[in-house]
Amino acid sequence: MEIPINEPRSQDGKRLHVTAQPRTRAILVGAEVASLQSPWRAPDSLRELALLADTAGLEVVGSLFQRLDQPFPKFFIGPGKVKEVAALREETGAGLVIFDDELSPSQTRNLEEALQVGVLDRTALSLDIFAQHARTHEGRLQVELAQYHYLLPRLRRQWTHLERQAGTGGGTSAGGVVGLRGPGETQLEIDRRLVDRRIAWLKEQLADVHRHRELYRKRRRQSGIPVVALVGYTNAGKSTLLNAISGADVYAANQLFATLDPTTRQITLPGGQNILLTDTVGFIQKLPTQLIAAFRATLEEINEADLLLHIVDLTHPNAQEHAQTVEATLAELGVGKRPTLTVLNKVDMLEGIGPEAVGQLVTEMGLPGDFVTVSAQRSWGISELLARIEATLAKAMVALEVVIPYQRNDLVALWHKRGVIEQEQYANEGTRVAGRLPRELVPQFAPYRVADGQKERVRRAP
Repeated sequence: MEIPINEPRSQDGKRLHVTAQPRTRAILVGAEVASLQSPWRAPDSLRELALLADTAGLEVVGSLFQRLDQPFPKFFIGPGKVKEVAALREETGAGLVIFDDELSPSQTRNLEEALQVGVLDRTALSLDIFAQHARTHEGRLQVELAQYHYLLPRLRRQWTHLERQAGTGGGTSAGGVVGLRGPGETQLEIDRRLVDRRIAWLKEQLADVHRHRELYRKRRRQSGIPVVALVGYTNAGKSTLLNAISGADVYAANQLFATLDPTTRQITLPGGQNILLTDTVGFIQKLPTQLIAAFRATLEEINEADLLLHIVDLTHPNAQEHAQTVEATLAELGVGKRPTLTVLNKVDMLEGIGPEAVGQLVTEMGLPGDFVTVSAQRSWGISELLARIEATLAKAMVALEVVIPYQRNDLVALWHKRGVIEQEQYANEGTRVAGRLPRELVPQFAPYRVADGQKERVRRAP
């Protein structure tokens, strides 16, 4: 018997049995709402939603979108479009419909009744992906807290099969009391109390994590080690760049939210200065507010950074929208004015585009003119990037000239490790050093500062 070509088979032609569970088929639905004034076009946003669905293990079998002045209260989309979605579901046999925007609990319930299939919104899908990819204890706590905040107002739909109010006719089951709560309402209240308790416990656990992080940050500030944070859209190449710079072995893959948990590595710049390089969770458009709130402790690492490296995938067709989304999220976190160096990644995938064309692309995207082009995958441009980081950090340091007694050579070593030495000379009274230091370290060197009227031109010792 001939084996169908689409059947899996071994090298000797024997038929193989597929044991993997088939992926759930899903339809995507989007809306381009004029009142929301989003820079994203609905087709582009749906393509990204398809990547999210694939990351979550779903098979996308169709998509629809509608242009609206404002969302419809009942279904978010219009009733006619709901009929189109229902017809497409019948045609494709999809078992799930995913909306590109966050739906209210009543909209979700109405859509499930009309479509006779499960309905998810982008927020629920994102939460599911975060739950799959969170690895650390803190990451799991943050995701679980976000999930419960999302679930709490939607608990009512879980008990629609039970009556919520006993009859008002004074029947025996109601004991003659008007409006006596039925089993559904009782179970709903129990669930709400359980969720509230779990949320309170999760907040306590995260508060402990926050206290530990704050102690760590305090020690780090006292040490004066500059912090450089990698920020950017998801899948822009942040983890790959961290690996290329530090030699770390952080998991990196060509998928959305491949890594969620922040990673910090200490590296040495060309001039000998040590810095901490921190990879942070990637951003995405329509990032759920529950996730921003839950991950705020982690995102506070960005607020502590002396310099942000904004990683942009220059080859992505929506690079401009990506950059705008990151800038808007940073502004929401209150770090929009933090010193930033734009890093244009994946230049190895550009063909026939010179430096002038890259500069034009940066201008069109509305990015700052200060940028570096790299290929994290091929380690191109890493040396120039490190030099630019060093120069940018030096501008934020305090210029200082001191004479350090020889018995305090530990301070000279500290300067070499944490600051930038421009001139160094050995004199009778001690080591004369001129250069720049992190502001936090200046008080330790203040007793040995050379007065402005006594400064001499110091030459670096051979």
